[in-house]
Amino acid sequence: MMPSMSRHAGQAVALAPQVVPPNGDSLYKPISSVWEGSDGELIEAMLNFYPTIAPTPILDATYNAGRFWKGSKRRVTSMDIDPQYNPDIICDNREMKGVKANRFGVVVYDPPHVGPQGRDKSRKRFDVDFGATIECGKEHDWNLSYLYPPFLKEAKRVLKPDGLLLAKITDMVNNHKSKWPHVDFIRMAEEVGFTVCDLIVKVRVGPMQSNKWKVAHHARKRHCFWIVCRNGKECERETKITSADSVRSTN
Repeated sequence: MMPSMSRHAGQAVALAPQVVPPNGDSLYKPISSVWEGSDGELIEAMLNFYPTIAPTPILDATYNAGRFWKGSKRRVTSMDIDPQYNPDIICDNREMKGVKANRFGVVVYDPPHVGPQGRDKSRKRFDVDFGATIECGKEHDWNLSYLYPPFLKEAKRVLKPDGLLLAKITDMVNNHKSKWPHVDFIRMAEEVGFTVCDLIVKVRVGPMQSNKWKVAHHARKRHCFWIVCRNGKECERETKITSADSVRSTN
């Protein structure tokens, strides 16, 4: 088995293939498709499970206050459009000016999930807490999915070959209709050349809720989706069987 290659800035790093032991012991240790822990814990689990190249450097393209990385020992390059969070890169993630191509092993993305609440234009605590500050009116079909295509093109550009895009997407109700951004994101990611590898349902402790809402017409969503995309054609890591015995792999 070849050892892992040392990391060099801007270059893809090959990880050693998984090797099935000669005794035929299983390597089958899957990640759960339903996650009830924190986002930070799930990100750590995904970074240990999915990479086929070294998951470095990491770009958080929607850093905000950096809550995903509280307690993490990983080095993260922060990007945000709002300078108040003092990010490493101040820019709109739909146009990553000055960021070199093939620079990152992982891009993490947590876009706004709902638009501003209420008929007035004042900024409310709910809007700030849930990032509900981006317009998604009639001209956008009451949806925030219009944010995805330009970001996806940039994410693909700055990712190394076979690098990972980890995106947190939440569906919503707007203008009295359900919207399905996670479906839009998957389709749009495939259109720009990503391979969508997995979908994990992350359960929220409590649902998003506004005191402006008086009557319930839809199920209150207590979950979001983490979508795992690879900047390449293959989802899975190479596995080598070292035993002559028949060993079956189960996906």
